[in-house]
Amino acid sequence: MHNDDGFNGADGGTDGQPEDRRVTRSPSHDGPSVPHTVIEGRYELLEPIGSGGMGEVWKAHDRRLRRFVAVKGLLDRRAMTPDTQKAAMQRARREAEALAKIEHQNVVTVHDQIETADQVWIVMKLLEGRSLADVLSRDGVLGVPRAAAVALGMAQGLRAVHEASVLHRDVKPGNVLVRDSGQVVLVDFGIATFEGADRVTRYGGVIGTPPYLAPELFAPATPGPTPASDLWALGVTLYEMVEGHLPFGGNEVWEVQANIQQSPDPVLRYAGPLGPVIQGLLAVDPDRRLDAASAEAMLQEVLAGSGTPTAARAATPAQPPTTRPTPPAASSPEPVPSEAVLSGTAASGAVPSGTAPSGASSASRERRGRFRGWKVAAAAACVVLLAGGGWLVSRGDSGGERDDASGQQAGGSAGGDAEQAWEQWQSARKRLTIGAKEDQPGLSFYDKDTGVWSGFDIDIAYALAQKLGYGKEAVDFYGVTTANRASKLKNGEVDLVIASYSMTPAREKRDGINFVGPYYKAGSSLLVRKNSEKYDLDEAVDVKRNQVEVCTARDSTYADKLQEDGYTTGKWQPDTYKECVERLLDKRSSVYAVASDDVLLAGYAQNDPAHLKLLPSGAGTEPYGVAMRKDDPLLKSKVCSGLQEILAGKEWSEMYMKDLSPLTGRKTAPSRPELRPCSDA
Repeated sequence: MHNDDGFNGADGGTDGQPEDRRVTRSPSHDGPSVPHTVIEGRYELLEPIGSGGMGEVWKAHDRRLRRFVAVKGLLDRRAMTPDTQKAAMQRARREAEALAKIEHQNVVTVHDQIETADQVWIVMKLLEGRSLADVLSRDGVLGVPRAAAVALGMAQGLRAVHEASVLHRDVKPGNVLVRDSGQVVLVDFGIATFEGADRVTRYGGVIGTPPYLAPELFAPATPGPTPASDLWALGVTLYEMVEGHLPFGGNEVWEVQANIQQSPDPVLRYAGPLGPVIQGLLAVDPDRRLDAASAEAMLQEVLAGSGTPTAARAATPAQPPTTRPTPPAASSPEPVPSEAVLSGTAASGAVPSGTAPSGASSASRERRGRFRGWKVAAAAACVVLLAGGGWLVSRGDSGGERDDASGQQAGGSAGGDAEQAWEQWQSARKRLTIGAKEDQPGLSFYDKDTGVWSGFDIDIAYALAQKLGYGKEAVDFYGVTTANRASKLKNGEVDLVIASYSMTPAREKRDGINFVGPYYKAGSSLLVRKNSEKYDLDEAVDVKRNQVEVCTARDSTYADKLQEDGYTTGKWQPDTYKECVERLLDKRSSVYAVASDDVLLAGYAQNDPAHLKLLPSGAGTEPYGVAMRKDDPLLKSKVCSGLQEILAGKEWSEMYMKDLSPLTGRKTAPSRPELRPCSDA
């Protein structure tokens, strides 16, 4: 259930109608409503879903239609005084009516509007799903195709909202619902307002969430929130989806705005063809910012990226851009203290193609003309990126057939012209994207301060890329974890994964991937606290005998093996070994050991020798392989021959001595691993 001060839960059905014998109460003037209050003899409040400064949201039962709904009170009773209540009620009525006129699959559906003595209620569809904030918290980042699909749903929803002359004003991941079907729904219009309203604050502070607030809202002569303000927030959200962090840091409004002024062009590492969309949405000048229709068209181009789109198609939206109507006069000269309500004018009608609304001013038409050039240029840039194959863009998030150059490879290779097929493969990908881990010192590590990747896996990746015809400048690394690397590969977000990926037949079958390798063989080991107050842990047998909890990464080869070997493990394992090490260092934690490969754990021990100790290696080895999708036999063939060259020459030994010798303590490189036959390459 989505509880972000929103109104979403399980889909309402006809099962479980509450009994009519419950007491009917009227909403109280003095405080929040209580369970089993029945509004207008029809909607029985069952349990609160969310509440706060923006009102209250309840799961309710519609007795007439026998379905569950969400009921939201638009007025913040804590801010109500006799002087402001009447004006607030008038605004709430207009806002509820405006929102009720929006009928769009990407905007929460409003069923009814109810007005009681001291409250305006809107009755909405009850939805199941998770907020985008929850999705990002779980996955960290989204791949380009999935992020584009979510952003497209948001843009389409915002377009419908703006055409109804309503502004959301709090677009952020917490207010975007992502359903299991993939449907994206804008929710929580608790601080929405009508277009052209005065710039408003609540209790002396700016309304909205600081990291998502557009810079023009703080200009001295700002006209107040506009559709462009919502589009800025969409840009921030899209950036956050693909880059894994906010574009402009800071917890306070002044910090965020200062960062926007100092660095208005945030660095894009993983955005690929979404780069022009993000740049267009994060244009500091609102007149040059993409509107919802243009963003929609560009996002559709990204999702259709298997072909080569034309500039005309990218620059021409499916429907005309939303114009910005002349701001209506405020209903009251005095601002209402409570901005917990949905302000809105009557919904505007659809605009015929090529025409402006009858009420649109010449200034509005001029403004649209001024930023049309940016939209065409940005769309053209998006086309260049897509045509150049800088990023592999697959449709959706599942590993289905990819309609790109690799789909023709098998035929070309089977025809005996492997070189021509490989040239086609390269022409579809001007850059090579490789998934690697960011937090394994010595093996693969990303320094966020310098933006530099380093380690044995990284050097192997660069050397292999060179064998494939890609220089260092054409290689992009994408951070993956033990838990998500298979899905990132399968979804087309990376071309290869070189991330201490242990080669096992079970993984090839389960994850739908092919391995080439091994390029290294690691032993197994345990990392423990150096000075444990409770246990003496000097060998693996001590860990087992004392039955202390052992942590390992979820979906690693150790996840099942530890229990089989008699070790004690926790019920929940994290996505990365770094999280395991953090638990180990936390004296409040029940974790006393981390299980993984000896060379991987050696990097952590070397980074913190005062607190961490690596136990002697155990039996068995973990062969590291280069992973790729099963549907790309030509790539497997090239990787196989390239890795063979690396192992046969001096490169491998030089990389070992540079990266791994400091961890293993060896003065000479060990014998090179023997590459397994690539029989089906």
